[in-house]
Amino acid sequence: MSPPPEPGPRRARRDQQRLAAARQEQERLERRLRTRRRLVLAGAVLLAALAGTLVLLLGSTSHHPRATGHPGTTVPTTGAPGTTTVATQPFQPGPQVTLSSTAPPWTVPGDARPDIAAAGLEVLGQESLAVHYHAHLDLIVNGAAVPVPAQIGFVISGGQAAGITVLHTHDTSGVIHIESGADVPYTLGQFFTEWGVRLGPGQLGGLGTTAGDTLRAYVDGQAFTGDPATIVLRPHQEIALWYGPATTTNPAVPSSFQFPTGE
Repeated sequence: MSPPPEPGPRRARRDQQRLAAARQEQERLERRLRTRRRLVLAGAVLLAALAGTLVLLLGSTSHHPRATGHPGTTVPTTGAPGTTTVATQPFQPGPQVTLSSTAPPWTVPGDARPDIAAAGLEVLGQESLAVHYHAHLDLIVNGAAVPVPAQIGFVISGGQAAGITVLHTHDTSGVIHIESGADVPYTLGQFFTEWGVRLGPGQLGGLGTTAGDTLRAYVDGQAFTGDPATIVLRPHQEIALWYGPATTTNPAVPSSFQFPTGE
């Protein structure tokens, strides 16, 4: 026998209580869902921030070619690459190599790795073009041009290029390619050191200030009176090293170079 039906007011109150309890449960579930969404969003933001920090750290410590290990090989730059003219201190090559002190012409080293290390440079697997510009070098000895050989700054193995530095030559035109992953200055002294040729005040290979001869340096046609090894390479720069009689005044040296289109 079924129980008698509840009176109308009592049943209405119970239905209202059940409805209120259901609403409270729904609100509690919605609050939990909103909290979970906020936590997920906060986690995503945190992961994105951590990822950005990691990218910056990796970018700052990645394998960038730069001059290191020798006082005066690098100086701070501002603006365009190579805007500094002279390094603050003379470039001092590493002690692990003996640079050529013979008369020209000078060839590239059979094994360039020790000279590259002495120049404070690194051997890279490929060219890096984040910073890319060119300078030109003329060598004039007793009125005759001395060739600047191709493949300076290359490591050759089995007749094939097995590595390259940020400073290198592709041909005998005298064009120095500066192709770096970072905007840092590089000096003429570093280039000569990786070439394996001595360069310093009054000294070019085996040519020195003796027997009435002298070495003079010019940058864009202007006489440079300091240590030529401290000259910082700049875009479209013309560097001339002249060796001849000390009594010669105003020797004929180029003041510019016609770079190929695109260089």
